[in-house]
Amino acid sequence: MRRTLFLVEVAIFAAFAFLLDFIPFLSFKVWAQGGSISFAMIPIFIVAFRWGVKGGLLAGLLLGGLQLLFGPTVFVPLQGFLDYIVAFTVLGFAGIFAKPVQAVVKEGKTKTSLYYIAVGVFLGSALRFLAHFTGGIVFFGEFAPEGQPVWLYSLLYNGSYMLPGFILSTVLVFFLFQKQPRTLLRMSA
Repeated sequence: MRRTLFLVEVAIFAAFAFLLDFIPFLSFKVWAQGGSISFAMIPIFIVAFRWGVKGGLLAGLLLGGLQLLFGPTVFVPLQGFLDYIVAFTVLGFAGIFAKPVQAVVKEGKTKTSLYYIAVGVFLGSALRFLAHFTGGIVFFGEFAPEGQPVWLYSLLYNGSYMLPGFILSTVLVFFLFQKQPRTLLRMSA
């Protein structure tokens, strides 16, 4: 029963994340070539905090796969793999903080829960940023303005949507866990 619940939740949250990124008015495109501020990471972080690293990685992998299937511009297979499969899968590493998040939310420790949620969301977001940053250097360096180092171009380009995405995700995941802890926290078996 628990395994079935795990698989169903992971699939539903991954599909929900995809919809949040796919629906135009719920995603704010920062750059025409890719990169948006959206709510898509939030369901992945929720799964990661509910089910741990395994659930978060699987949900992120499903999200990346769905995004890859529905029409991004992929120049070479390795770029698509890095920018979609790797970048969204690593969001699940926020699940490293699942047990502390669940414990402090159950205890009603607001400041401590904000800390653990922020650190978990930061870890997942930073790893996703690193995937995009690396892809930007390796595959999109030709788009850097003349005279600008490719690493700086990739840092600014990817940071321009990842930093607001991190802040948005931290605030909303924290808010959700504070307002609805029983529906967001997996009950221990």
